[in-house]
Amino acid sequence: MTRTLLVAGTASHVGKSTVVAGLCRLLADRGVSVAPFKAQNMSNNARVVIRAAGEDSGNPSAVTAEANSNEVDDRWGEIGVSQFTQARAARLTPTTDCNPVLLKPRGDGESQLVVQGRAREHVPAGSYYENHWEDARIAAEDSYRRLAADHDVIVAEGAGSIAEINLHDRDLANVETARFADADILLLVDIERGGAFASLYGTIELLPDDIRERVVGALITKFRGDPSLLDPGIEEIESRTGVPILGVLPYDDPGLPEEDSVGLPGVEERGVRGDDDGVPGEQRLRIAVPRLPRISNATDLEALAAEPGVSVVYVPVDDGASENPLDAVAADAVVLPGTKNTVDDLRALRTAEFGDALHVFDGPVVGICGGYQLLGERLTNASLEGTGTDDTLDGLGLLPVETRFDEDKRLERTTVPVDGSATPLLAGAEGTASGYEIHAGRTRALEPIQRPLGDASAARGRVLGTYLHGVFDNTGVRTAFLEAVARSAGVEWPAHNANSSGETATAPADRAATLLRQHVDAAFLESIRP
Repeated sequence: MTRTLLVAGTASHVGKSTVVAGLCRLLADRGVSVAPFKAQNMSNNARVVIRAAGEDSGNPSAVTAEANSNEVDDRWGEIGVSQFTQARAARLTPTTDCNPVLLKPRGDGESQLVVQGRAREHVPAGSYYENHWEDARIAAEDSYRRLAADHDVIVAEGAGSIAEINLHDRDLANVETARFADADILLLVDIERGGAFASLYGTIELLPDDIRERVVGALITKFRGDPSLLDPGIEEIESRTGVPILGVLPYDDPGLPEEDSVGLPGVEERGVRGDDDGVPGEQRLRIAVPRLPRISNATDLEALAAEPGVSVVYVPVDDGASENPLDAVAADAVVLPGTKNTVDDLRALRTAEFGDALHVFDGPVVGICGGYQLLGERLTNASLEGTGTDDTLDGLGLLPVETRFDEDKRLERTTVPVDGSATPLLAGAEGTASGYEIHAGRTRALEPIQRPLGDASAARGRVLGTYLHGVFDNTGVRTAFLEAVARSAGVEWPAHNANSSGETATAPADRAATLLRQHVDAAFLESIRP
């Protein structure tokens, strides 16, 4: 019999993803065949993985399709970044079964529905529950059964709060998963928010009777200070609920990628990542990132922020100030990130005259995926991508390319050649770079142009665009880019830590496992077995 443990929470962002990743690594290190599972996720930080279902899922090892192909490769699908990371923590090849239902918000209360890795359609929340939820539930059960047939333990992740009583009849990630997986439940509560004991007690009381009976314990997360101060409260909550507190996790960030944009500064806020490494200001590189309203796959920037001496500064597209936003943050380079809705984010940039700031900026500019599309001369067939009826929109005009949107989405894990001689932004880089593509538009050059990252890229002067997500996870590309930024800015950037993409993917899981090993009841951890 497969054992299933559902890691649920009293609220969003209580540490569920970290605990699941840590448990997957602990169990894998113990020799247990374990897989992560999240029936339904909502995130714009996605990864491309093997499609587990479908007669044409194929063999991904043979895939080397060109980035300018118009064919849709049906062997690939997309899942939330947390389940991708958790599968890697479990030492598995991630598949779409790890996250069979994914909702990707695109603004105005609407999300793109992705089932078994395939994008279906854009749906408002009400329409999803009325017209699609039953199909989503069936897909989730099918995925769970396939995982359970192949693994001894499933560590499932819930979503938000398990006690949303208005959703108990359609709560796929929590209530439905607990039932169809016959799961035990580990409940997490974040003490940093305050009111942890009240939140824990209220959550347990509001659970349906059959779900309450499945709760085997709880963890208090994100605690700062002496945990013995919690003892009276722990004794009282255990007495009132009969649910044991199995551990108190200290506030710690193992470095796992953010699941969504909630961890980023707000649309109207400025925020900095990576500025706490002790490198003095005169040796720092400041990479400005426009905080697009519909930003996606912001995890592309994490490898830059992890480098000593590099600050990633999220800049409001329109902060109401008359000063050039790039001058205001003393930017040395700009990276335009991905976006779930290129057309409407282009409108936001143009309304705020952010394009003018880019045109007068004299440092390196890189666009990734949607950011690449924004840098072009124009977007066509735009009504398929954004709101409104405009079919053609002028882009920011920094690259002589044009993007046309169509119904099909390109999904592919890929490796591209690196030609550092094609752009000063990657001078000295060579070999290959690996990552993934996930986009709806097709981009073509309007004139002969350099392609330093294969057909998935375009470069002219100080500007580079690429469809390759994870491009900066490649050490050679990242180092060459930062050295180019340092030359442009006249900064003596210190030696960097050459973290390989493999280390970036695995080290945080080890840290999460250590966190659990040190602070969670050992007997409980040992009991998680088939």
